[in-house]
Amino acid sequence: MVYRFHFTGADLARTRVADSVPPLEELSIALRVLRDRNQALRFGAWRREVRASLGPQARMVLDLTPVHGWVPAFLIPGGTGSVPELLEQVAATPRTQLRAALATIAQRQGLPGWAHRLGEDPEVLRRLVAALGEVHATVLAPYWPQVTACVAADRAIRSRQMLHGGVERLLSGLYPPRIRWRAPVLEVDLVSGLEGDVHLQGRGLLLMPSMFITQAPVVDPDAEPQPVLAYPAHHDATSGPASLLGARPAADDTPAPLSALLGRTRAAVLHIIAQRPGCTTGELADALTIAPSSASQHATVLREAGLTTTLRHRNTALHTPTPAGLALLEGCGPGVAHVRPCG
Repeated sequence: MVYRFHFTGADLARTRVADSVPPLEELSIALRVLRDRNQALRFGAWRREVRASLGPQARMVLDLTPVHGWVPAFLIPGGTGSVPELLEQVAATPRTQLRAALATIAQRQGLPGWAHRLGEDPEVLRRLVAALGEVHATVLAPYWPQVTACVAADRAIRSRQMLHGGVERLLSGLYPPRIRWRAPVLEVDLVSGLEGDVHLQGRGLLLMPSMFITQAPVVDPDAEPQPVLAYPAHHDATSGPASLLGARPAADDTPAPLSALLGRTRAAVLHIIAQRPGCTTGELADALTIAPSSASQHATVLREAGLTTTLRHRNTALHTPTPAGLALLEGCGPGVAHVRPCG
């Protein structure tokens, strides 16, 4: 029992990896992870912090976000925009659209009693939107830099797959345990066991890496302008702090390894990684005319300081800057952009 996406040549040409993670989409996935017990090393500290901080207002959002099942489309608006802008979109959902979305969900699973008033009582929708904003501020906002770093590292992997093997290599390598490319069909195993066929008809498929998906992909065949397949962002135990949702650092907590970031060569290594996300250790060495062992050592220090992530793709280490690394470069001014190794 699989979900099947049927491709034409036009679909292959229009299939792409998302530039960024839609925050309300990732929030919906994160709320499911919050209520299971899998991946304790990766999510344990995050779960403890979030559960201790969530208020009673979260119940409305959780009621509409089952661990397994469907989420009303109006809760996860597509497109780009800040979280306040996306919340405004939810608040502005027409009543007819609310009723239609809830009717579709009701055919598939149960709904809480209060949800049936969403299409009738504006006050119920206002309370839901307020709760959604508060839940996002607790569950996802404090950890967003780690999420974006993980996604950026995954995009580096996918870029290399496209470069060396085209769309076929990209689709084949997304998540082999549950996603299989059998041209011209992409088969996806869903944890719900649902099956279906989606003929893309020239729209292509939007591939969305997610930090919170760890096992089963998530599909949205009705998304516009093209269907969405969310899959687990590539994760490797050597990726450093940005790959794990540990406790939030204090505002004045400067990691000890950061003190090692003194010297022109290491600053140049960080700058090259920022310029070329997904570069290899060998490419770093070539760009800076230093030994591969030296490039590896500098990359390790940067990773331990939380300024880069390193993912293993086959036998190659790929380096990507974290938001902290980019912020450090920006904060140091234009001089950092032109540093060169000191021989």
